[in-house]
Amino acid sequence: MRKESIALLEHLNEVNNVKIYSVEDPEFKSYGRIVKGYDFSDVTKYMKEHTKIPGEGNVYVPGVEEMEAFPVKEKVETGLYGGMPIQIGYCNGRNSTYNGFEYHKGSEINVAVTDFMLVLGHRWEINNNHYDNNDAKVFFVERGCAIEMFETTLHLSPLKVCDEGFKGVVILPKGTNTPLSEEEKSLIDEKDAEQVLLLHRNKWVIAHPKREPLIKQGAHPGIIGENKELFY
Repeated sequence: MRKESIALLEHLNEVNNVKIYSVEDPEFKSYGRIVKGYDFSDVTKYMKEHTKIPGEGNVYVPGVEEMEAFPVKEKVETGLYGGMPIQIGYCNGRNSTYNGFEYHKGSEINVAVTDFMLVLGHRWEINNNHYDNNDAKVFFVERGCAIEMFETTLHLSPLKVCDEGFKGVVILPKGTNTPLSEEEKSLIDEKDAEQVLLLHRNKWVIAHPKREPLIKQGAHPGIIGENKELFY
């Protein structure tokens, strides 16, 4: 990591009462890996020039045609997704809390346009559609770093490490995080307990009861523990 990133990570650990790791630490290995060998400069340049951080909250766009037109899309589809179609979008915002998690069937690639933190858990730690916030770990992601989060990894929006907020590229299997049609909803078998968490296409969500925006969308209120916030 850069010297300034090391200093920032040390500061984040000083002002928070939870341990904050780097994705370069061995603790990250069960959640994901750092991706190397792919040139994401075109998409990060687009993010810097054409996307904004909202004044409050977050903005998420599943797919952006301009970013999906760059050569790296085909390389990622082939090398990281084995030829399966993908979407390239982004999440920008000012989030500082961790009170909800999602997972997908298929890995998620994040490219940090700015520094940010991620709060991660394991799917196997969900018990009867409930998850204890205290089981999660927090990781710092340095700007310019690309990571793969495995499909067994619980995650949600990044968290800011400065007043300006964060920007991040989000790559997922095509169609992920888009609305389910009424026909698709009619095919859901309620006998499968996991389907309580299914909110959108390829998006299973569990939320803290106090995370009102997610609850209003229909997310399952299954997070146990404190409605936590991280400082910077």
